[in-house]
Amino acid sequence: MELLRGIEDRGAHNVAKKCRQWLSQIFRFGLAKGSVDANPATDLDVVAAHAPATRHHPHVAFAELPELLGKIEGASINVLTRHAIRLLVLTGVRPGELRAAPWAEFDLEAAVWTIPKERMKARRPHVVPLPRQAVTILRQLQEITGAYELVFAGRNNSARPMSENTVNKALADAGYKGRQTGHGFRHLLSTELNSRGYNRDWIERQLAHGDADEMRDTYNHATYLEQRRDMMQTWADSIDALCAGANVVSIKRA
Repeated sequence: MELLRGIEDRGAHNVAKKCRQWLSQIFRFGLAKGSVDANPATDLDVVAAHAPATRHHPHVAFAELPELLGKIEGASINVLTRHAIRLLVLTGVRPGELRAAPWAEFDLEAAVWTIPKERMKARRPHVVPLPRQAVTILRQLQEITGAYELVFAGRNNSARPMSENTVNKALADAGYKGRQTGHGFRHLLSTELNSRGYNRDWIERQLAHGDADEMRDTYNHATYLEQRRDMMQTWADSIDALCAGANVVSIKRA
């Protein structure tokens, strides 16, 4: 209990859960070998500290995107911030992965963005297919920051990326405080693509998520790049169509 409480106190609830399992296995082994008379770890889960509820990042519904993007276009914000928000919508990457991205990671001719494992949360490289709309935005950005190492070079120091609060502040100033964050665009994309019936593995790989099944995740190295390329192009086109006032319906995918 003392061991587990120390782990729980630092907020590592998943580690504590694994330790409870390991302790139980150790004492089961001891029982089988005749080294102990009982397994004192059997009921440790009864007194385990509960992990805090998962906090989901707020996001608007897909139908509200035109209004949000329109307000961002009309707001008095830096052009880099405006483009950053568009790219978050079009790619589903984490805000930190975007704002610290160097130009060297992009191949605009091949329309791919390769993020090395050192910059990824899961510590494995991530290939992001770029829809045509994202490539257009990046070519516009090249005219502004192409001479610098970073795509979103800081205003006062080009060697440093834009502030991590820039996107969220712009959204809040546009009237979306508590309704939309930069990270929330990932939830919006996941919700909408799942509702359209896309393969869950494609969506999870686009978001650079690991599989909840750890064994399956260990052996599933597929990147589904071409499937994701088609999915994300359709996603970008549906945003354009929605913003143009077209009637967009969810299309079920095999």
